[in-house]
Amino acid sequence: MKPIRLPEPPGSPKPMGGVPDIFDGGVYGVVRRSVVIGNGFSASENQSMGLVRALGLSDKHTLYRVIRPTGGINEWLHWLPVSIHKKLYFIISQIYGYSNFFISRRGRKLTQLPAGNGAGVGLSSVLDADVKNIVKMAKETFEKDGPLLVVASGRDTISIASSIKRLASENVFVVQVQHPRSHLDRFDMVITPKHDYYSLTPQAQEQVPRFLRKWITPHDPPADHVVLTVGALHQIDSAILRSEANAWHHEFAPLPKPLLVVNIGGPTRYCRYSTDLAKQVISSLHNVLTSCGSVRISFSRRTPEKVSKLVTKELGTHPKIYIWDGEGPNPHLGHLAWADSFIITADSVSMLSEACSTGKPVYVVGAERCTWKLVEFHKKLRERGLVRPFTGLEDMSETWGYPPLNDTAEAASQVHKALAERGWRIRP
Repeated sequence: MKPIRLPEPPGSPKPMGGVPDIFDGGVYGVVRRSVVIGNGFSASENQSMGLVRALGLSDKHTLYRVIRPTGGINEWLHWLPVSIHKKLYFIISQIYGYSNFFISRRGRKLTQLPAGNGAGVGLSSVLDADVKNIVKMAKETFEKDGPLLVVASGRDTISIASSIKRLASENVFVVQVQHPRSHLDRFDMVITPKHDYYSLTPQAQEQVPRFLRKWITPHDPPADHVVLTVGALHQIDSAILRSEANAWHHEFAPLPKPLLVVNIGGPTRYCRYSTDLAKQVISSLHNVLTSCGSVRISFSRRTPEKVSKLVTKELGTHPKIYIWDGEGPNPHLGHLAWADSFIITADSVSMLSEACSTGKPVYVVGAERCTWKLVEFHKKLRERGLVRPFTGLEDMSETWGYPPLNDTAEAASQVHKALAERGWRIRP
């Protein structure tokens, strides 16, 4: 059933808060809820959650997760689409019985398999991303609750989100965060960084032999429903920073200033390094310690053990330096709120995007090791004055600023615009 829109007098103002929905497109045109489809990886799910938060629906969303079987032979099947992977696993399970043990022989020892990414680990509030159930819910509740906003991020969510769009196009608005590589018309909106289109630039074309170019995506420039960002979406905004500043006041307020926060990630496909970068960080940090009041260092899940061990060995005993060992509450949000400046390794788009949203000085180490599209990402950051290279010659008491990176709010604005073109709007 299509919404009945009553004609408005020419030049009449838009309805204000408190006006019944029937006078603004009816309940069928008001988005009050959202579904987030995740893949079990915090970096991807954080982007979807950030967009939902920016749209004012953070307390009105349901998290579904694409759950792959894991362990044993499943580690060799992750290249398959999720649906095919699950079917194949079901067939194998039928052959070998419904035991929690799968034939993954190491000598005579059997390896026990976990149920999946997110299953059996206390995530009872996370639902399996079943297309049929989500489509059924969207259709059956449409007349009562209005349209459903679906936000997905990550490779494993692509087939789920696109199927929901195909089967319930009149009842949902589907946003895919991160580039799905092909057939972007399967979604109402795609939100992705500009550097995902690096393959179309003259610089990229020169790096790829002509016979290989057709295998590198994307092939076409962004369509009208593609929203381009500088970095990754996230949940950091002024309200979060104020809240975390208060929550971590007891720990960070007494520290000598300026407070320098160092975030060390890990090597990626487009930014490879090992202990060589760790040695560079250690040497450069020693050079700037005299201008620092305090230094806090943290590692990511991707940080190689040999890197974290080397940094801890060389810097862990310095009186100005505290290295978070991964135990207890994660101080990451407290760091964002209380830091006076940041040093971040070049591999992490997420960490850099969050830090650049604070407006505080951000120094990057290791950008010269980046290749392909990450080169373009760092170029954009420098052009906008968001980051500077960390050389070890800096005076960390010096402050400088820039208009904070605001990708998430700008993307949310584009969602509002696209919904309005469809005759829908969000009312949290």
